[in-house]
Amino acid sequence: MATQKIDTDALGEKIVKVLKTIYDPEIPVDIYELGLIYDVFVNEDYEVKILMTLTTPNCPVAESLPAEVEDKVKSIKEVKDAEVEMTFDPPWTQDIMSEEAKLELGLL
Repeated sequence: MATQKIDTDALGEKIVKVLKTIYDPEIPVDIYELGLIYDVFVNEDYEVKILMTLTTPNCPVAESLPAEVEDKVKSIKEVKDAEVEMTFDPPWTQDIMSEEAKLELGLL
């Protein structure tokens, strides 16, 4: 019996859907639209690595938000493991928010 190949693009889309359910507690926009997710890597073993930032290094959810991201991504059945790596390079600015997020916050 051949092992079934999971489409990593489809898995990436599932991961993005999950990320869009996680909100920054201070801003009523999901972390994906806010631009806090810099990159999502999925290898052929379905291990996921997410490179993310926070709106500020001393964000009140600096501990809990990455753990929430990890837990929610791990809950996707195709994902074998997930790891979140935090970075503040480049620092987050409002410029990297999606148009949707800017509209939501009245910045457009």
